[in-house]
Amino acid sequence: MAGGGDEAGAPEVQAQERRLRRELGFWGLTGIGFSNIVGSGWLFAAMYAAQTAGPASLLSWVGAGLLCALVALVMIELGASRPEGGGTVRWPLYASGPLVGTLVGWSVLLSVGGTAAEISAIMQYAAHYLPDIYNGHTLTASGLALAAGLSVLLTALNWFAVRLFARLNNLVSVFKIVVPVVTVIALIASGWHSGRLTDHGGFAPYGYAACLTALAGGGIVYSVNGFQAPLDFSGETRHPRRTIPGAVLTGIGLAVAMYLALQVAYLFTVPENLLGGGWKGVSFDSPFGQLALILNLHWLSSLLYADAVLSPGGSAYVGVAIDARHTYALAKNGTIPRYFMKVDERFGVPRRALVVNLVVIVVFLLPFGGWQDIVSVMGDMYLLIYAASAVAVAVFRAEPGGRTAGWVPGLRYIAPASFVVATEFVYWSGWGDLRLALPLVLGGLLIFLAMRRSGAPDGRSRPLLAELRTGAWLVAYLVVLTVLSWLGTFEGSGRLPAPYDSLTVAVVALGVFFWAVRSGVGHLTASREAAA
Repeated sequence: MAGGGDEAGAPEVQAQERRLRRELGFWGLTGIGFSNIVGSGWLFAAMYAAQTAGPASLLSWVGAGLLCALVALVMIELGASRPEGGGTVRWPLYASGPLVGTLVGWSVLLSVGGTAAEISAIMQYAAHYLPDIYNGHTLTASGLALAAGLSVLLTALNWFAVRLFARLNNLVSVFKIVVPVVTVIALIASGWHSGRLTDHGGFAPYGYAACLTALAGGGIVYSVNGFQAPLDFSGETRHPRRTIPGAVLTGIGLAVAMYLALQVAYLFTVPENLLGGGWKGVSFDSPFGQLALILNLHWLSSLLYADAVLSPGGSAYVGVAIDARHTYALAKNGTIPRYFMKVDERFGVPRRALVVNLVVIVVFLLPFGGWQDIVSVMGDMYLLIYAASAVAVAVFRAEPGGRTAGWVPGLRYIAPASFVVATEFVYWSGWGDLRLALPLVLGGLLIFLAMRRSGAPDGRSRPLLAELRTGAWLVAYLVVLTVLSWLGTFEGSGRLPAPYDSLTVAVVALGVFFWAVRSGVGHLTASREAAA
């Protein structure tokens, strides 16, 4: 592999990589992707989408699926071309050099907070049955002990061969499909109201522009996010070139179909007397649970409360496994000590990475003042992987003798479009999240400089100024995104009105993309000349 793949520690890295078991097939990967997409958010997404766009929210779900599939295509190409454990962390290092690799790796390490947030969600729903585990909005001592115990359990379930992990996850995925399907059938059978696509303001009561608002601010994009999970298991996959594309796209397709069915069920079963103020006026604390009670489906309400615990539990289970592959990849990169790179010879699992992530998750769960505000935004940090992957696939395609699988036609156009979409995903997170998240990612600059000074085992020999120049695009990208987020309409000041804020972000993203690709090709050329 070019670039970062030729570092001095490559023999050690390859030795650990060979210990991974290539035991995952199509359904195992599809289950990983689907389970990572579908958490407890499905219980609320239909209501928020309807409040924003009315029945036209159906178009928003289709749009979200298409946009996520566009971003997924470049990651599929990378996973099929360069299968590797924790590949989403490795590809930016190969393509764009140590600075970009460190910043992206640091953002991924921070995104472990997303798994902690899923565990917190389980605790919040469990409080329905165990009211003593929360004191206001923070976990009590007993609640923290229960959350830590759950974290240990999820880690233990990931301790053995990846095949066992996949089988357990497939069982959870089946439940996560069955409950929404049962919900849709039961609600429609008990409370169908015809004419909902045309009554109460028509199909698009708030205009078709509201479809974009629902896509961005209504939580739709983030309900479909998580499709990249199978890519991090590409090093543990049988026949990755054949298996990964179908698994990723099938996971997205299943999730979108499920969300569309739930949206239809919500639109057609909300009681008529609640629609006097239009779709904006319909608000529930637990939409499907309360609809079930209104329709005297008490058994369904109980099932939904059980699923509200199990769905984020399934996502957290997959999250723990993904986090371990990320930490393993970060150790291969040299971002953290290579001690954490070791893969268990018998089971083919990076157990040391699992342990370090368990510690990080428990720390994220601690009820420090203001801590939860930070943890809540960490899941957004993984969105940077999408943008970095679009750059990586374009760099690999552009380098002389570049190697890609050729599975995705039209990459010349898909890669920049994917980068723009990924950038919009980050921007649509809103100023409330980005004002914390993006400066935290920029803190990775200090890690990069510290690693550079301590001589991390990655074979860096280029002058510091050259490395800074190669990765400058990502620093500028983060700074400009922060400024645009503050100026824009997604929880920002509104000085840059819609839709010009999103259009400006798209134009800036396109310019940064071509800068990033040019820098990446220069990095690979310099690395090849240094190795000659």
